[in-house]
Parts: sequence; C-alpha cells; structure tokens
Amino acid sequence: MRVYVAGNITVDETWSVTDIPAKGASVHGYQRSQDIGGKGANQAIVLSRCGIETCLLAATGHDSNGKWIRQQLMNEPVTLLPTQSITALSDTSLILHSADGDNAIITSKTAAEALDIDTLRHHLASARPGDLLVQQGNFSPEKTHALFSLAKSQGLITVFNPSPVHAGFAACWSLVDIAVVNQHEAQQLQPDAVNTVVTTLGSAGVWLTQGDQRIFCPAHPADAVDTTGAGDTFLAVMLASAILREGDIDALALAHASQAAALTVSRYGTRQAFPTAEELAALLQSGGESAIT
Repeated sequence: MRVYVAGNITVDETWSVTDIPAKGASVHGYQRSQDIGGKGANQAIVLSRCGIETCLLAATGHDSNGKWIRQQLMNEPVTLLPTQSITALSDTSLILHSADGDNAIITSKTAAEALDIDTLRHHLASARPGDLLVQQGNFSPEKTHALFSLAKSQGLITVFNPSPVHAGFAACWSLVDIAVVNQHEAQQLQPDAVNTVVTTLGSAGVWLTQGDQRIFCPAHPADAVDTTGAGDTFLAVMLASAILREGDIDALALAHASQAAALTVSRYGTRQAFPTAEELAALLQSGGESAIT
C-alpha cells in the first residue's frame, strides 16, 4: 500500500518569545531553528519514517528556499513530486513559541496554490485501488474537492485533516473515508457523515467514532516544551499503525499515535522533533497502552 500526501512544504523559522504578542504589540525574541515544515511535509515525513511507502505531492519554488528543501528531503525516505521547482516563491512558516509551550504559526501558501489539479492528476496516475490520499487544509476548497473526487474515482481511501480550517471544506465530507479533526474543526465543519472520525483533544486525549461505536484514548504523559507538529505526528503514526497491521484505525493505533506525539512535544523544532525511524519501529511493535472504551 502506498500513501499519497497532497499538501504543502515550507521552510519553518521557529522563534522563541515570552508570550504570543497581542495585536499591535512589539516583542523581543530569538530564532531557535530553521527546518522543513508544512503540514503536508510533516505528515509525509513521519509516515515514511514508519516504513510506509509515501509520496509527497507538494510544490517547491525556484528560489534558494526551494533548492534547500529539495536537498534536505534527500535525507528522508519520502518521494517528493514534482521533483522540479515551479515558477513561484517557496512557502514559509513563522512559528512563535512561547515560554509556556504554546505556539502561533503564520504560513504562506503561494507555492501550494500554484500546484494545479492537472499536475496532481498526473502524479496520482500510478496510484492503485486501496492506496491512501491524505489532504490537509492547504488547498482551496475547490481544489481539495476535485482531488478527493479524483481519488475516489481511482478507488483510493481518502483521509482529510482540514487544517487550516475553511468553511468550504464541509462540502468534501461525502468524499472522505477518514476525518481527523480537532474540537474547533469538528464544531465548525460537522463531519458526521464520515464513517471514521478521529477528534483530537490535545492533552485531554482523543475520540474515535466509527458508526455507533466510540472509543476514547487518553493522551500519553509528556513534558511538553514545543507542540509544533504534534498533530501531524499523531495522524501519521495512527495511519501507519493501522496500515502495518492491515486493519482499520483502532484503540491500538490511537495509543501508538499518542506515544509518538508525546515524543514530539518533548523536543524543540519541527522535523528535528519527530521520532526517528528507529524510535517509530520500536513503538509500532509495542502493544501500546490500554484505551478507555
């Protein structure tokens, strides 16, 4: 089984500040790190580190940032498509990390918007029935809907993590097999028509809803220092756990994902905070922790 993650890839700059600034405020801070980021790239990198064959469908620009991104991805077991740059600036993210471990993120979407549906269709041509297509909220509602329609016509399993959220994404639910949302996204978009809904509650845990069945999994204890990328780690490891065991998302998949997210939040940065391939292999072979039904 192959997973196609269609979304964005960015250069992340992480800055430490005492607190997230209010409107109109000026604050001092310092740059902590620069790394690959973007929800699409994050999820694809973690999936590939889990041993899942993963293709990242994301645009990189013709600038120095795009060249750096492509060079960095050569160190990861993920396939980037298209391999060539596009005539647009690469996307970037500015991450403000506060002293209490919270964060605020500003992300551009110039390159992501320039990745047209015909290019995406070309790179999905080799997908087989039963493969997965994963999308986040990095494309317009229209392009997101068109890509899910294409995926369903090819017999792919569709996964939607609609972040950043847009009201127009609600029109996609009829094309989605698995929805992964936080509380705010669930309230705004109402993914009730989706067969499998995973609702994350941060440090409070996660609910899995499959038809009339609901399963709760508590969050794995963690000494959080940076929550950037935790949700992406959770989604990727949850999917990987189910794929590797050739089953559906279940309590064990949630437990594996919660443990992986706990590792991510205990470290600073984006890609550098993700569990390594060795850590993920050991985690995915474990029995996890008991979920509460």
